[in-house]
Order: sequence, then C-alpha cells, then structure tokens
Amino acid sequence: MKPLKQLAAATFTTLMLSGLAVNGAVAAEKVTFGTNWLAQAEHGGFYQSVADGTYESCGLEVEIVPGGPQVNNRSLMIAGRMQFHMGGDMLQAFSAVQEGIPVVSVAAVFQKHPQVILAHPGEAESFEDLKNLSLLIGDNGFQSYYQWMMAEYGFTAEQREPYTFNPAPFLADKKKGMQGYLSSEPFVVEKEGGFKPNVFLIADAGYSTYATTIETMASTIEEKPEVVKCFVEGSIKGWYNYLYGDNAAANALIKADNPEMSDDKIAYAISKMKEFGIVDSGDAETKGIGVLTEEKVGDFFNKMVEAGVVNAGVNWKASINTSFVGQGLGMDLKK
Repeated sequence: MKPLKQLAAATFTTLMLSGLAVNGAVAAEKVTFGTNWLAQAEHGGFYQSVADGTYESCGLEVEIVPGGPQVNNRSLMIAGRMQFHMGGDMLQAFSAVQEGIPVVSVAAVFQKHPQVILAHPGEAESFEDLKNLSLLIGDNGFQSYYQWMMAEYGFTAEQREPYTFNPAPFLADKKKGMQGYLSSEPFVVEKEGGFKPNVFLIADAGYSTYATTIETMASTIEEKPEVVKCFVEGSIKGWYNYLYGDNAAANALIKADNPEMSDDKIAYAISKMKEFGIVDSGDAETKGIGVLTEEKVGDFFNKMVEAGVVNAGVNWKASINTSFVGQGLGMDLKK
C-alpha cells in the first residue's frame, strides 16, 4: 500500500491531467478557431495569443484555421467541427437568429467595421461629397451597407456601378468612387495608382455594426463556459499585445499561413487599425478591447430595419452574450 503522501500526490496529478485545474479552466483542451479569410494582420491578436502562449496559460491548445474564398468555417462550427468562428458583422448574426441557428457572438474585436469608400483627392472631401460620384459597389455591399447609405444619406441606386474587385476602373476615372477594405484597396491604390486616395470609413458616418466578432454555439456557452471565457479573454490579451507590444512571432505565424502576406502590408494594416480606431475606440477605451453592448447592437439593428435590410421581428438579443467582455481586461497591457 502507498503512503498517504504518495496517494495525495498521485491524486493531485490525476486531477491536473484530467483538466480540473484550480482556476476552473480546462487544461490542454484542444479547440479550433476558424477565421473568415486568409491570414492577415486583421487576425493578429489571435495569432499573438497562440505565439506567446496566452491561450495555453489558461488551459487551451488553440488551432487557427484560415478561411478563404472556397472555405466556409462558419458552417464547420455549426456542424460541430470547430468551437469558435470569426464573424464578419452583426448582419450575419441577425441572419442566423432568423434562420433558427443558435450562433452567438461573445466578443467584438473590431469596434468599427473597416469598410471604406475611396475617392480621388479633390473629388470628394466629405462623406456627403460621395453623392456626386459614381460608386463602384459589390453585390453584397449593395444589399447591406449601401441600402443604409441610401436610406440615411440619400445615395441612389442609379449612381452605383457593380464592383468586380478590380481597381482599374477607379484608377482611370476621377469621377468614380470605390468600395474597399481599410487595409486593402487603399494600399493597392497607393502602390498601383501612385497617389493616396481619400478614404471614408462608413463606421464614422454612422454604420454602427461591430465586426470581427468571436462566435460560438449556444450549446458551447452552456456546456463549456470556462472554455469560452479562456478563449475570449486570451484573445483580448492577444490583441493588446499585438497592437502595443512585440508582434514579431505573431506576424511570422501569419506569413506561414499566408505566404503572400508581406511585411509592408502587415505594417500598413496595423497602422490603419490604430489610426482609425478599428479595435481600440469608443467603449473599448473604457471597457476594454472586445466589448460588446446591447445598446450598440440594438442601434445597428434599428438602422438595418429602417433601411429594409433586416426583418423587424428578428430577436436580435439572441445573437449576443455580453457576459464575457467589458470588464477592462488587458487594459494594463496597453503601452
């Protein structure tokens, strides 16, 4: 028979190995996080927490699975093949509720949607001035934010032209504006067009959706709240460290997952996220990165109802859970 001290030590070791850590997190729990596009700086905080062991320190082994044009990671999460997904904006969340799919947003990394409209210098100096241009807007944009632009500002369907994700028509015609992603199209225009375009962030004009949300299934929140807590809090710390600390290891992982991502494009994206307050602005300045509030989601929902984009009967509150964010976590990491 083993001495009591040996039995106690063996029991403690067994408990630790089985995941019953004293902080309540599940030790060495393997989880998968699917992004919604190819690896880039806009995913940096998640890669940061993999690179520096932040997720591991609270008991998770996180695998990041990049998205892409032929990848639907959200469907894989719904099917139970991954635990977390990077949501695009709240319209996707509202749609899931309407379809009866129990996807829940538990954090919002981007306080501002990085959707922009570009114009040639001198042709539009304000968001209102864009009404004087023909605008290259893709089909998805026309069905979502452009409906709001028409309802809120008086833009017209007639001035919209289909955007084929080719900047050539914009570069060739000063009387055209063009949709873009804050860190993408402006970068391309500067490289290929040789000039710095005027950039108008639609969030600053009132398009108040969150973006780059952390989504999970309602069943995951119910069955493994400690896993959700660990992943959300680890991601929050990762974003502070990525934006304000040493992000070299995270960028190396990003480039490994996406070899076409260059150092100059990563640096450009980080600078734009900071300049426009994409991650750290508004409520995040007092409540911490990742904050998600009913007030802001409700405001955006009402705007989309008024624009005819969303059905007024959707129970939008079912699309969010605010209990994991908004407590100021990680603010001490900001340098």
